[in-house]
Amino acid sequence: MKLQELASALLITHIHGNAETDITGIEADSRKIKPGYLFLCIPGLTADGHDYAPKAIALGASALVTERVLDLPIPQLVVKDARYAMAVLSAHFYGYPSKEMKIIGFTGTNGKTTSTYLLERILRDQGFVTGLMGTIEMKIGDTYYEMERTTQEAVDLQSSFRKMCDQKTDYCLMEVSSHALELGRVKGIHFRSGIFTNLSQDHLDYHGTMEAYAAAKGLLFSRLGNGFSLNPEERQYAILNADDAASLTLSRLTAAQIITYGIENHCDVRATDIQITSKGTSFKLVSFAGEAYFQMKLVGKFNVYNALGAIASALAENVPLEAIRNSLESIAVVDGRMEVVNEGQEFLVLVDYAHTPDGLENALSTIAEFAEGKVITVFGCGGDRDKTKRPIMGKVTAAYSDLLYVTSDNPRTEDPAAILEDIRPGLEEVNYPAEKVEFIVDRKKAIQKAIDGAGPKDVILIAGKGHETYQDIMGVKHDFDDRLVAKAAIRGRGR
Repeated sequence: MKLQELASALLITHIHGNAETDITGIEADSRKIKPGYLFLCIPGLTADGHDYAPKAIALGASALVTERVLDLPIPQLVVKDARYAMAVLSAHFYGYPSKEMKIIGFTGTNGKTTSTYLLERILRDQGFVTGLMGTIEMKIGDTYYEMERTTQEAVDLQSSFRKMCDQKTDYCLMEVSSHALELGRVKGIHFRSGIFTNLSQDHLDYHGTMEAYAAAKGLLFSRLGNGFSLNPEERQYAILNADDAASLTLSRLTAAQIITYGIENHCDVRATDIQITSKGTSFKLVSFAGEAYFQMKLVGKFNVYNALGAIASALAENVPLEAIRNSLESIAVVDGRMEVVNEGQEFLVLVDYAHTPDGLENALSTIAEFAEGKVITVFGCGGDRDKTKRPIMGKVTAAYSDLLYVTSDNPRTEDPAAILEDIRPGLEEVNYPAEKVEFIVDRKKAIQKAIDGAGPKDVILIAGKGHETYQDIMGVKHDFDDRLVAKAAIRGRGR
């Protein structure tokens, strides 16, 4: 593709240099540049891509996208907003792949990953070819790829979409983070549907306020469906949690057809008669498409919400209700989400990704419904993230736990001991007994101590990292998997 052809996707630009320059690839990371690539100079929060242009040229870049003319010897496409240009140019370069399949975006504080996996199972069981993008991984058909972040940059997203289309993918199910929405990573993507899970405190280190955080989530829905069609294949849907107050605002932002789901309030897809045990969750579904009884192996009221969002989306895609039920009832576990660690012990060990106050409360309130013995919680808070939620997470765990082991999560560049001290005021505020809590910086030791002290019928929740297989300490990722550490601790009990 010629530089001039790429530039034609933008109205106001200036080409400084040869407009007929061949472009063989497009990239915003100077380390990934290959000969013939266009390098996008993106101003960032901590670094400016313009400073990396010489490195990109040394690796063979044939042209640059800049916000100002640089004194460098290759053609430059000068634009007003390089980040916006990245979204437009990436979509154009890869042939607008989001229009060749149905993309369903999930946004919210908690539940995005589980919801995508539930809907993927439903659609795959119907014979559709699916792609998946999210916190755990990217998956195209049966091929897995590692993900650096929940939602990729625009250039990587469009490249991934093209790979999916080349493999005849029918549906892409993707998690859409608030950061991605705020930074414009998903601009230009044609979404079939947007699904809102819930909104609770998280990422205030980035967004500043809950209002700004909610507004970022709202961007997904404000871009949905500003036109109508008699063709069901061209319709767009906003699928909203009727029990979350933020849904009222989201419903006002979108012109898409709205489908509501929930438990407490009147809605289009509702669960009633919910029963929760350590073995699973049952409920009666009442929907615009009929009624059915579900018996899922997944545990917890929050998983009912996750299932309802997936059910509502599947119904919008004309999947029969009985087929939806069969698919959901066949799912035993979602990686790192209330995942059972079983080495034949007489107590229950669960590993969960819960890393927000709301996520912890969801997990612990579920455990409280079926626990016969003590509830023992191992948790921490991530470094370089919202500090205001740390004492709140302490209060939440205190409300449900008979014993607490406060430990490191991913301390990143912070002192892990200092993070633990930020949690302490939340425990003190509710007068949690000092003899029932231990602060142990070493996560492995904390997990071992919790397991060593467990008795028959006790339930241990190891929260915060879930599916992760590393611990980030001072910029170095060390091998660490809560599930493997817990298994080893169970086998080594009493030694």
